[in-house]
Amino acid sequence: MQQKELVEFIAKSLVDNPDQVSVSETEGEQGTTLALSVSRDDLGKIIGKQGRTARAIRTLLGAVSAKTKKRVVLEILE
Repeated sequence: MQQKELVEFIAKSLVDNPDQVSVSETEGEQGTTLALSVSRDDLGKIIGKQGRTARAIRTLLGAVSAKTKKRVVLEILE
């Protein structure tokens, strides 16, 4: 499973409107940037209390990207 698919799977599992989840991938010099977009109503569920859910997703992403030796950054779009 690639990083983009992982983030999409986790996000769709957490939100009430999984059809509005989208993840776009951008390759850059520093690594890959994943931009996660969800409906406005589900934004709080993705971020979590004090950003804990977002931090957990980023931690998982970091573990997966360490295996592939590529840096991956997750941006949550409003």
